[in-house]
Amino acid sequence: MRIEVVGRNIDVTDPIREYAEKRCEKLERYLDMVQQITYTIEKESAAKEVFKAELVVDVEHHANFVSHDTGHDMYALLDSVTDKAARQLTDFKERLKLNKR
Repeated sequence: MRIEVVGRNIDVTDPIREYAEKRCEKLERYLDMVQQITYTIEKESAAKEVFKAELVVDVEHHANFVSHDTGHDMYALLDSVTDKAARQLTDFKERLKLNKR
């Protein structure tokens, strides 16, 4: 599984990268078919400390799962988009189980 952390209008520091990688390790537990995870962190405005985070999970034989969030705390945003993606992957796995019965 490949993990990318991309920053737009912001420098991605090593602690942010390590935190994102640590948070996305749990996504692989929900679904084994995860190929790539991409975090995109963007600073929306220079005057206000408002950040926008996007998480794209690339899964085999299915369209990508995407989650978005905006806020002031970058670490809380990473938690939020990771939790949203975990919910999407859990729902997808449940649908796969129900269709195979």
